[in-house]
Amino acid sequence: MTTSQPPPADGPTVGRLVLCGAPIGDPRDASPRLVEALETADVIAAEDTRRFRALCRRLGVTPRGEVVSYYDQNEQARAVELLARLQAGAVVAVITDAGMPGVSDPGYRLVAAAAQAGVLVGVVPGPSAVTTALAVSGLPSDRWVFEGFLPRRSVARRTRLAELAAEPRTLVLLEAPHRLADSLADAAAELGADRPAVVCRELSKTFEEIVRGTLVELAAWAVDGARGEVTLVIGGAPAPEPGALDAAELAARVARREHAGQRRKEAIAEVALEAGVAKRLVFDAVVGAKHAAGRPPG
Repeated sequence: MTTSQPPPADGPTVGRLVLCGAPIGDPRDASPRLVEALETADVIAAEDTRRFRALCRRLGVTPRGEVVSYYDQNEQARAVELLARLQAGAVVAVITDAGMPGVSDPGYRLVAAAAQAGVLVGVVPGPSAVTTALAVSGLPSDRWVFEGFLPRRSVARRTRLAELAAEPRTLVLLEAPHRLADSLADAAAELGADRPAVVCRELSKTFEEIVRGTLVELAAWAVDGARGEVTLVIGGAPAPEPGALDAAELAARVARREHAGQRRKEAIAEVALEAGVAKRLVFDAVVGAKHAAGRPPG
C-alpha cells in the first residue's frame, strides 16, 4: 500500500502533481483555483499547447512555468520526463483540452507513476462532460457506468455494445460527430431500438444541443450530421417484465423460423424485435439451447 503525502520538513525535496479540470466550453466556468494553479506551476503539461494558450488569454492568465505538450502519442515518454521533474521538486500541472485529465484524456499514467513514487497528487476540480451530460439527461443517475469512446469499426463497436446489452446501469459514452449516426444505429441494433437515450452536443458552448429520444429515433436524426463534442447517455437494460419470454422460448421461436427456411441471423433479429430484447440475448439463448441438446451451436 502506498500513500501520497508531503515529505517531512527535513526530508528530500519532492514536487507536487496537480490535475486541473478545464472548462468544457464556457471559460467562465474556470475556478479561481485553476487560475492560481496555472499561474504558479513550474511546469504545465497541456494536451494541446495552442488551445492552452488560447484559454490563458481568455482567462487573463500568464503562466510563469514551462509549457510542454502532453497528448496521447507522447504520453508514455513524457510521463517519464515529468516524473523526473516532480522528483526534483517541481510543481507540475496537467491540463487537457476540456474536462478532467485521466478521464478519456492523458493523465492516468503519470498519476500512477507519481503515486507509486510517493509524489503528492492533488486535483483542481472542474467541469466534466460526463457528469454534465448525465445530470441533464433525465435518465437514472444513481447508478451509471462510463464506457469512454466506442470502437471505430462497426464490427468491434457492435461487439462492445452486445457486451453491454444486459447492463442495467445508465451508460455514458463519448463519440466523434462523424461516427455518431453509425454508432447510434449499431446501438439500436444491439441494445434495442426503443432504448431511451440522449445526445448531448457542445455542452456549455454557444450551440449547445440536447436531443432526447429512442436509439432508433436518434439514429435517424443523426443521419443529417452533427458537429462538435458529443456525449451520449443511454438508459440501462430494463428489468424483465412479468411474463417476459425466457431463454427456452426465445430459442424455440428462432428454431421454428429456421425450420421454415429462414436464415438464423435473420431469425434472431426478428425474434429480438418481436420480444423487445437485444439480439445478443436471443443469440445466447440459441447457443444455450444447442449446448443443452448436445449439438454444436453452428
